[in-house]
Amino acid sequence: MLLPTAYLPPLSYIQALMSEPATIEQMETFEKQTFRNRALIRDAKADLVRLTVPVKKVEHKQMTRDIEISYQSRWQHQHWITLVSAYQHTPYFMYFADYLRPYYEREYRWLIDLNDELNATLVSLLKREKPTTNDKRLTTRTVDWSGQIWTDKHPWQTEISILDTLFDERY
Repeated sequence: MLLPTAYLPPLSYIQALMSEPATIEQMETFEKQTFRNRALIRDAKADLVRLTVPVKKVEHKQMTRDIEISYQSRWQHQHWITLVSAYQHTPYFMYFADYLRPYYEREYRWLIDLNDELNATLVSLLKREKPTTNDKRLTTRTVDWSGQIWTDKHPWQTEISILDTLFDERY
């Protein structure tokens, strides 16, 4: 299966990576304003927040493999602060945050390298068993590890990042 690169992709993308041998397309023409460098998360109030990895000016029909990340702004710091604010009170954030934080401390030159390494980590974390804990928040809900929580308060969002699934439901 041939997939485009994606930053903090939705569940369906990760399922495709996990279910079949997948190849990430590097020779395609980079499309602006796509999930290649954007992600959609829910913040602590359940509002949707878009995170964008800034890229250096894209020339006409530039290949995805040649897309460089821009560090003119402190986007990594802003993304990490947003993720902590959105997910710090979720049941599994404290178990998985340390695996993700290095991606917001190290500078990557190429967008495809950041996405590939980050997605490999996400797949690895999803293949693990859920941590066991005495946290009372976890005893009152049953969660399908393969999908988002779907409630009246937090309706299903097909484009939402896999982080909602990884960290679990807000309370």
